[in-house]
Amino acid sequence: MNLHEYQGKKILEEHGVRIQRGVVLDNIDEIDKFTEELVEKTGTSWFVVKAQIHAGGRGKGGGVKLAKNMDELKEVASDILGMHLITPQTSKQGKFVSKILIAEDVYYPGEFDTEEFYVSILLNRKTGNNMIMYSTEGGMDIETVAENTPELIFYEDIDPSLGIQSFQARKVAFNLGLSGEAFKEMVKFITLLYKSYVTSDSSLFEINPVLKTSDNKIMAVDAKVSLDDNALFRHKDYLSWRDLKEENPVETEAREVGLNYVDLEGNVGCMVNGAGLAMATMDLIKQSGGEPANFLDVGGTADAKRVETAFRLILRDPNVKAILVNIFGGIVRCDRVAQGIVDAYNNMGDISVPIIVRLQGTNAEIAKEIIDNCDFKVYSATEFQEAADKIQEVLT
Repeated sequence: MNLHEYQGKKILEEHGVRIQRGVVLDNIDEIDKFTEELVEKTGTSWFVVKAQIHAGGRGKGGGVKLAKNMDELKEVASDILGMHLITPQTSKQGKFVSKILIAEDVYYPGEFDTEEFYVSILLNRKTGNNMIMYSTEGGMDIETVAENTPELIFYEDIDPSLGIQSFQARKVAFNLGLSGEAFKEMVKFITLLYKSYVTSDSSLFEINPVLKTSDNKIMAVDAKVSLDDNALFRHKDYLSWRDLKEENPVETEAREVGLNYVDLEGNVGCMVNGAGLAMATMDLIKQSGGEPANFLDVGGTADAKRVETAFRLILRDPNVKAILVNIFGGIVRCDRVAQGIVDAYNNMGDISVPIIVRLQGTNAEIAKEIIDNCDFKVYSATEFQEAADKIQEVLT
């Protein structure tokens, strides 16, 4: 589950990480009340206004702007709140900005002795350890840094059973070229950031930039946070932070009915039971000249109702030119799945795209008979290669 910047910063603040002080607004009429309190608290009238959407590159699209006085603040806030923000990570339509974060400007006016760093924590899937990835090139796209100057990216593996050790936090600060008070502050920052990551059961904490201020404070100026959905039962308060408006509506609907669905950009819809088989099916589609339009695991109870729901979700995508159903009948009987496909087809009316069905396992022969004897555009396949050939045929 992705969080907004202000939500990620709330987690950081709870664990003692220094952040910008700020307020979140969803109504421009409240700006006077909250900014007066913020001015009194921070002692500054320089603020940065940030659109709160689940996408990076907000500044490039005009979603992050500086205001140097109250008049500018009202103007900038009014411009950003309610806009459709287009960034390199959004669709052409952009995302509607329903909330803004107004935060104190920590790049102190007239002082230039500041530095920006990149720091993220995530799982290293090669080693099974948590990993701190960091760079002196903060404020830039980390992908660009990795491509052009990979020697400027550092990695530190953390054994989750031991947690972060003092020497590892010091190593990060040393590699970032810090010394004196800034060195000590970075060691503290990294230690508390790791604690935030572990305690919140996150899958990603990305801070870009981490700022060293002119008076050697270290703080998180941004926060991109993804929580592990499988651990949300331990964090009921975080679950209430989910912003469904920022999520894919088809994925949201699938989750509500217990289906594992991920929207992709291909032309062949997939309906599979089991994540491993789903991945193999997506590879099969690519090898056959198509592109998977989704990842969809219907689970072990692929009855008629779930099959029909899955079809409806897949067909919401106008790019789908064919559907491949690949079910292994272990827990579920293949003939029941086949009948579910027939029932779903009849209930939904005419489905304009061809459907290739491969059912293997319990009662697979009966299932093939049901599919072969139906009077609509459904093709049965027994082997993987047969299914691959049929995909190529229907796409050409």
